[in-house]
Amino acid sequence: MISKDYIIMAPEGIHARPATTLIRLTKKFKSVVSLKKEDKVVRLNSMLNILSMGAKGGDTISILIEGEDELDAAEAINIFFTEELKNL
Repeated sequence: MISKDYIIMAPEGIHARPATTLIRLTKKFKSVVSLKKEDKVVRLNSMLNILSMGAKGGDTISILIEGEDELDAAEAINIFFTEELKNL
C-alpha cells in the first residue's frame, strides 16, 4: 500500500471538474485508490464521494493506493496533484 500526502494548491480546492478528471484517471488502474481527509476516507470512484470531502485550497489530504499497479497509479496521481490540479 502506498500513502502520500498532498496540500491542495488550487484555491478553489477539488470541485466538480478536477473530481471528474481524478475519477477518469483512477479508473485506468486496477488498484483501489482512496482519498483521506482528517478521519474520513472515501474511494475515488464517485463524484459524490470526492465532493463530500470538501477539500479546499490549503487543505492537506492523503491518497491511499493498494493493488497490483499501485506504483503506476501513484506516479499518475502525483502528476495530477503537483501539475494538473492547479490548471483545472
